[in-house]
Amino acid sequence: MTHDVLGRPPVHALLSDGTTVCIRSVTPGDHDQLQGLYEEMSPENLRLRFFAASRRSAAMAADRACAPARTGYRALLAEATGQVIGLAEYDAVGADDSAEISIAVADGLHHRGVGTLLVEHLVSAARTEGIRTFTADALSENHEVLRLFTDLGLHIDRRLDGPETSCAIALDEDETYLSAVEARGRTADVASLEPLLRPHTVAVVGAGRRPGSVGRAVLHHLHAGGFTGRLFAVNPRVTSILGVPSHPSVGALPRTPDLVIVAVPAAAVAATAEECGKAGVRALLVVSAGLDSAQAGALLAACRMYGMRLVGPNCLGISNTEPGLRLDATFAAEHPRPGTAGVAVQSGGVGIALLDGLSRLGVGVSSFASLGDKYDVSGNDLLQWWESDGRTEIALLHLESFGNPRAFSRTARRATRRFPVLTVDAGRTDAGRRAAASHTAAAATRTMTRQALFTQAGITATRSVGELLETAALLHSQPLPTGTRVAIVTNAGGAGVLAADACAEAGLALPPFTPEAVDDLLAVLPDGAAVGNPVDATAAVTEEQLTECVDRIMRYPGIDAVLLALVPTAVAAATGDDLVRAVTRSPARRARPVAVIRLEQGEPVRLLPAADGGTIPSYAEPQAAARALAHAAHRAAWLSRPAGTIPDLEDLDSSRAHEVAEAFLAAHPDGGWLDPRTCADLLSCYGIPQLPWAWAGTEDEAVAAADRLRGADGRVVMKAHWPGLVHKSEQRAVHLDLQGDSQVRAAFRDFETRFDGLLTGVLVQPLAARGTELFAGVVQDEVFGPLVLFGLGGTATEVLADHAARLAPLTDHDVRDLITAPRCAPLLFGTRGGGPVDLDGLEQLLLRLSRMASDLPQLAEADFNPVLATPGGVSVLDARLRLVPRRPQDPYLRRLR
Repeated sequence: MTHDVLGRPPVHALLSDGTTVCIRSVTPGDHDQLQGLYEEMSPENLRLRFFAASRRSAAMAADRACAPARTGYRALLAEATGQVIGLAEYDAVGADDSAEISIAVADGLHHRGVGTLLVEHLVSAARTEGIRTFTADALSENHEVLRLFTDLGLHIDRRLDGPETSCAIALDEDETYLSAVEARGRTADVASLEPLLRPHTVAVVGAGRRPGSVGRAVLHHLHAGGFTGRLFAVNPRVTSILGVPSHPSVGALPRTPDLVIVAVPAAAVAATAEECGKAGVRALLVVSAGLDSAQAGALLAACRMYGMRLVGPNCLGISNTEPGLRLDATFAAEHPRPGTAGVAVQSGGVGIALLDGLSRLGVGVSSFASLGDKYDVSGNDLLQWWESDGRTEIALLHLESFGNPRAFSRTARRATRRFPVLTVDAGRTDAGRRAAASHTAAAATRTMTRQALFTQAGITATRSVGELLETAALLHSQPLPTGTRVAIVTNAGGAGVLAADACAEAGLALPPFTPEAVDDLLAVLPDGAAVGNPVDATAAVTEEQLTECVDRIMRYPGIDAVLLALVPTAVAAATGDDLVRAVTRSPARRARPVAVIRLEQGEPVRLLPAADGGTIPSYAEPQAAARALAHAAHRAAWLSRPAGTIPDLEDLDSSRAHEVAEAFLAAHPDGGWLDPRTCADLLSCYGIPQLPWAWAGTEDEAVAAADRLRGADGRVVMKAHWPGLVHKSEQRAVHLDLQGDSQVRAAFRDFETRFDGLLTGVLVQPLAARGTELFAGVVQDEVFGPLVLFGLGGTATEVLADHAARLAPLTDHDVRDLITAPRCAPLLFGTRGGGPVDLDGLEQLLLRLSRMASDLPQLAEADFNPVLATPGGVSVLDARLRLVPRRPQDPYLRRLR
């Protein structure tokens, strides 16, 4: 693999029609193809490109692009199946932060997004090099290139100069640009999945003559499931399998398949993929398992070379239940029931459980994908498909790894505003993460990081497949609650108590009824009924009485949801089923969500038919019903507030911060913890407040520093320092409450004695005022990017582990959620007569920390402990920063995995 001068390898990305191209830097070996690119252009296109139609321009342009690397110049090309189809270049000669850009696309390939894709990659590279503006001159009649610049989503200034238009394009990354890139990516992604999920022709390679093979099972499902397109088998030994025509090779098929299912031994997978690519196949589903790294690399290389999307390997298959398609390319025991749930899983076993559960509930499946080892197609792809398919109303995910979490988060934030997105939080424990890694070759993901992703994206995260189905049943069948206030109605007091406990444990509220509501309900319930919350309607309640009771509760403004705990009794004429019918007949049922608990029910969850044609979820366990309602309430709360924005911050010096980081890493190529001076320098670039301090290398310097820094009470703090010192408290490397020169000298001598050979100096600070000690920090995750942590600080921070986390960059919503999430949050808002701390200052601290982490990919760790919060302000008392050599990665740049 050839890397460019910035260390970036070639990448593959999708054009607007779903075809795959390779984007890479130009090399001298590309000269002939680049010259041919220009020579094959029409005279008119040459004139528009070079302002003249000279054929000499082709050789000159190729010479320039293939010349030895020089500062300020960069050229990227796009190639498809080894053929160069486009070139984009910039040249910053004579300018500090601007560069002139030019673009060329092969004739016949315009309007497919080649030029736009190249410019996006060029923009990303230019930002890394400190270039802030692209300039371009174009003939005013060159409408295509001018439209390309306008549609990028970047701010553009145009100036007419005779027959030419001069453009200046600002390269600032903002929400407008990210949304434009996202929209282009979504169009390309969905188009690329058409051959996979809506194929007209399908072939199965590896279907055997005898029962028992996976390929034969998939072929049977396709045939028996009524696939409406053309279906073929590939097997050189037979002419027909299960009544499906069989041919000796993919190349011998009478029609090129859109989709080929590969079920051959691992050693033959790559060769089969190569054969499919040469035949023009657009998508592969590889159910084969056991590929080693070389076989896996060859498979993916073939898919990229020939532009085939890939599901698998090591997967259960895919399904699309559209009536005009009926594609079931799985080897599950049963065909999935058509419905409205989109399902994407990595584990085939989980996939079978979800297909069975959704079919049993009657929810059914719109489309299903078992992603297996997930070499290519991912959950992000499926979310974008479901957004556009016109059928999916709820999405269920079981993902054990994430390829590009930040791109996934943007997609999920958008998708979950259209329909619920549910997931199982797989790999929460160390054992679970090890199992996930061994099962799917996935990198284990830390629980806190993954939970932050789900929370910020509005994804409903459950803890098991059972909880996933229980929640899906409620979200599928009921409106969302407007809050967490639940009314419980029961015909058996014990069942009501169980339901009340479950609601309280799930974070739901059980408000008392008003006196007027109590009288209103008692008027329709049998004698002996008790109207608290729960409402005990007694075993004597009739169907009509229960219907009227539920109907009235549904109309009360102080209730957001109704939960009925019903048990069959022999007291009243109404049976258990009669009472359930009472719920379904309530005229106000659609106003608020309602769920039923039936302790005798055998299945964990069922959807009961309602009189109005809808359904009502019925649960065997109170905890399941309460959890589902709590998830629905959280989703409603997330939807009720507008999308967050990243606040603008004043007094930042990002350029200076990069200089500080680069200077440190130049002196420390392997990285390391910053010394106090460099640490303070970097924090000052982001306006992060620190308690005043002074460095002292000798005893006399320590005394002088103490004299300068003493506050009104005359007391100071001394902290030892040497490279690599992390936990000062554990090393007893801090002296507090020092008064007078003698105590300062004694403290310094103590450090010199105990840390002889290590000590490089000390930090002297005034003794801080009393306040709340907090912790703020950053961990740079290799997969997820920077994670901002916040919580209780001080010496017990790691023991108590009262921390919350959000992925950077933080929005205004994120930072407020982060502050209120830890258990210690009440301390910040004023308790026991104390006033609140400076919450605005605390928000600013976290936002600036987030910005620093987002700006500097080299920032591996940041640890502010303690952060002192008082009503008068917020300041960092102790800060540690660790830098490592790391190149920036653009998480939103369009590219395939």
